[in-house]
Amino acid sequence: MMTSSIRTKLFWGISSLIIFFVLLSIFLNLNLLTRYHLAQKGRALYHEYLYINKIYRGNAEKLIPRFEKLTHTHGTDILILDKNFRVKYAFNPRPPGLSPQPMHDDKPKVPRFIVQTTDWSKPSYYVNIRRFNENVQFLNFTATLRNGDHLWMGTPLPEIQENVAISNQFFLLTGILTLIIGGVFTSFYSKRFTKPILELNAIAQNMVKLDFSKMYPVKTQDEIGELGQSINSLSEQLGKSIHDLQKANQLLQLDNEHQKKIDENRKEFISNVSHELKTPIALIQGYAEGLKLNVVDNEQDKNFYCEVIIDEITKMNKLVRNLLDLSEIDSGCMVLDTEVFDLAQLSEDVLDKYQLIIKDKAIGLELYKDQDAYVCADIYRIEQVLVNYINNAIGHIHGDNLLQISITVKDRRVKVSVFNSGDPIPEDALDKIWFSFYKVDKAHTRSYGGTGLGLSIVRAIIEQHQGNFGVINRSNGVEFWFELPQGAVIQQVS
Repeated sequence: MMTSSIRTKLFWGISSLIIFFVLLSIFLNLNLLTRYHLAQKGRALYHEYLYINKIYRGNAEKLIPRFEKLTHTHGTDILILDKNFRVKYAFNPRPPGLSPQPMHDDKPKVPRFIVQTTDWSKPSYYVNIRRFNENVQFLNFTATLRNGDHLWMGTPLPEIQENVAISNQFFLLTGILTLIIGGVFTSFYSKRFTKPILELNAIAQNMVKLDFSKMYPVKTQDEIGELGQSINSLSEQLGKSIHDLQKANQLLQLDNEHQKKIDENRKEFISNVSHELKTPIALIQGYAEGLKLNVVDNEQDKNFYCEVIIDEITKMNKLVRNLLDLSEIDSGCMVLDTEVFDLAQLSEDVLDKYQLIIKDKAIGLELYKDQDAYVCADIYRIEQVLVNYINNAIGHIHGDNLLQISITVKDRRVKVSVFNSGDPIPEDALDKIWFSFYKVDKAHTRSYGGTGLGLSIVRAIIEQHQGNFGVINRSNGVEFWFELPQGAVIQQVS
């Protein structure tokens, strides 16, 4: 837990600077504003002197409006003395419009406070006490005009000091207001300044939890923006690396499971092959030994024994051929010899080979086919699929004894369906029948010579052709189907 956050440090740091500069300004005002004010007032009087010295020729009539403005607006006393320091003109703060009082010879030659000025040749200002009715400090300016007369201008210091006091009081109030506004602004600014840092910290905390979904919205091109871009890049790279590691780990787990499944399948395969070969081998051995020992003595029984042996050898041969086909397909060694052919015509050719069986079993055959049922595939392998489907249908047909074969073309796909009337396949076996040696009814399968490999060969062949396959339970039977993409050279064939 943080004991002192960046926001708090930033707030107090900026607030301390504001307080320091406000107090420094107040200190400088209290100690230097009066001097600065006097200096500015002295320079203003000097500029008035320059104007008066330019206009004055011994007669002050032309300067009366200027003098009245100085006396009425700025409270400045003005005296013009002759070379002998007698007062020629005196201007004091008076109501506007009144002319200066005339000077008489019986008046003092020069006031005492002016006599103290020893050097009139150089324009200068100084502060002293003018004693008339009360002791009042004045800012005095003395200079000699170019016609030889002398100029004195004086401004009472209490007025200047009062202005300085008002200025200091106002500045104190503005300083307090500055502290309040500065505190509010500093709080807002520190919150806004630290907000991106807090967001980046939250993103970093999520990265620790391996959550890389959040990114920092880069809105500025400063150091914070660059840090945000770096955090985003780091988060993206870490997320990608961890995703790759997780994916690799999943693949490794799948590979381990696959290897385990392969081992289990291998054991199951050996067990199934052994089981499938055990019965025909036992029958062959038994009938062969019977022939050898002359158990039968007539020709008819010998022929029966020989027929049983030949039949079992045929089943073994079929099993071995199916195993070889399945092994070739599963190992990836099978190379498809593709060509464009009419799948409907191929279906008719295959059915022609079953005419005797269909007639012998009194099977009702129905064939539906669309035009342009061309596909680009390996005709030999597709014929294997058709043969397996038809063998399976004939082996399980009963009830209405109906066999329906349809070839339809839709959405540039050619679909072949083989339906036989009979019992439906149990729902829990619909996915299992496509695997090697799986038999729903083992006794019935053996009776028509099934090996349990036909549908697994169908699955492998159709997958090699990038096609689809499946089985559907109908109300009065079972439908097996497969579909392939329509041939790419349909127009040339048609």
